[in-house]
Amino acid sequence: MTNTEQTMGPLIIDVSGLELTAEDREVLAHPLVGGTILFTRNFQSREQVTQLVADMREAAGKPLLVTVDHEGGRVQRFRDSGFTKLPPVALLAEIAADDSAAARRTASELAWLMAMELRGADIDLSWAPVLDRHTGASDIIGNRAFGADQATINQLAGAYITGMAELGMAATGKHFPGHGTVVGDSHELLPVDDRPMAELQQDIDCFVSLLPRLQGIMMAHVVYPQVDELPASFSPRWIQQELRDKLEFQGAVVCDDLSMKGAVVIGDYPARAKAALAAGCDWLPVCNNRDGVKAILRAGLDDNIESSARRPLLMPRENRPIASFTSLPRWKAAIQMARLAHV
Repeated sequence: MTNTEQTMGPLIIDVSGLELTAEDREVLAHPLVGGTILFTRNFQSREQVTQLVADMREAAGKPLLVTVDHEGGRVQRFRDSGFTKLPPVALLAEIAADDSAAARRTASELAWLMAMELRGADIDLSWAPVLDRHTGASDIIGNRAFGADQATINQLAGAYITGMAELGMAATGKHFPGHGTVVGDSHELLPVDDRPMAELQQDIDCFVSLLPRLQGIMMAHVVYPQVDELPASFSPRWIQQELRDKLEFQGAVVCDDLSMKGAVVIGDYPARAKAALAAGCDWLPVCNNRDGVKAILRAGLDDNIESSARRPLLMPRENRPIASFTSLPRWKAAIQMARLAHV
């Protein structure tokens, strides 16, 4: 880890629109802000979003992690105008039912295409892959998941991670220890999964074999009361004992969005930020609530937390213009795969 990575602030914030406002620039320059997350409101075209990213980096005046949710299907912030419409990854499981090798190739190529198009706009990573199980219980997960069983998820998500890594894009598995088996959307409420640890293990196992290949893990805003009364994203039991000590995960731990209703039980925004960091999270997204961001910045964080090292979410990579990829036969083949997967 470099000195630069050690001093990156823990907050990942959003900006208001297609161009930066004066307030956006001021917030980006704050030492507690180490990253940004982009939304559809920030996108008009490839040229525009590339310029926005450059402006954000300049305004920050320091290393900045630039991110977006760009899984495909209903969770894809940029469509058309330079970005391919990607299918939901659940379609890969349908392909795997007939031809598992073809499904793995498709997963790798779709991830490569996603990473290539984002990297061409100087965006560091998409928050992917989803490693939750598609059990039918969770509408918010649904077809964002690769499948219902560990073997399918590990095969397809593993291939997806391979495609991301080819472009130097870090992979962040989400939402640990598993959001796919619980009813309720943590954007709107705090879901409760009352299963004992023995039954939760089938969800946890979907993460375990992929942990060595993940640079990050995003925690779930879900309470598992048979294990801990706190939501996993604020739980030392889940982060320190289960993920760090038992599973020996060495990568970055990312809290889910502090603006989600699943985080409200912890308190106001400064309380949420301090609780997540104290539990062991390295990165804290705060989305769609600038007042919440400013409340954290005004309150500050404990000195020992502010100065602690952030585990990085960047991989070594070569910055190349997108034109150097779109001239490759692989680019055309990957786009064709994306189109056929929608059929």
